[in-house]
Amino acid sequence: MTASVTPQADRQHSAAALCAVADVGDEARALLTAADSPPRPFLDMLLANGLFPDAVRILAHALPRREAVWWAWVCARKVAGAEPAPPIKAALDATERWIVQPTEVHRRQALEFGEAAEFGTAAGCAALAAFMSSGSLAPPELPVVPPGEYMTAKAVSGSVTLAAVAGEPDKAEEKFQEFMKLGLEVAERTKLWAA
Repeated sequence: MTASVTPQADRQHSAAALCAVADVGDEARALLTAADSPPRPFLDMLLANGLFPDAVRILAHALPRREAVWWAWVCARKVAGAEPAPPIKAALDATERWIVQPTEVHRRQALEFGEAAEFGTAAGCAALAAFMSSGSLAPPELPVVPPGEYMTAKAVSGSVTLAAVAGEPDKAEEKFQEFMKLGLEVAERTKLWAA
């Protein structure tokens, strides 16, 4: 049985609406020009002002869930290196299986391997994002406990941020810029907003 993967962004969101759910900081909110301003120019302002974690949060909340998890996985994979530790590799592999085929079995495996990699890692957070994309948070034998609407986005933003600051914190700005470029390409391909 295939899990349902409902997009978070089934309609255009304004920058203000995304700020309301993405927990951005006061400095980012101060850049909002109008309640109905589109997200792309707002993201450009966040990036120009070096507010990278806020930009990541906005984009993670704007993207459809599956595409957001893919973005987190790509970023986590980039920082994992050529030979990641076995738990990191297992979490990345489980997340990739869910991205390719978002079944209930793959979703639950993502949680198992993400937990083993630890949720304080980019790979663990990406796997957690896949798990929280749909279905139930409870074990299969218990009543359904649906995930909150933005739990996937929060895990994705955690994964991308961890990927940017892990290992070489002095290169965080460079990595944030690279990861945001990747995320914006995903947004453009999914026609999240007008070109």
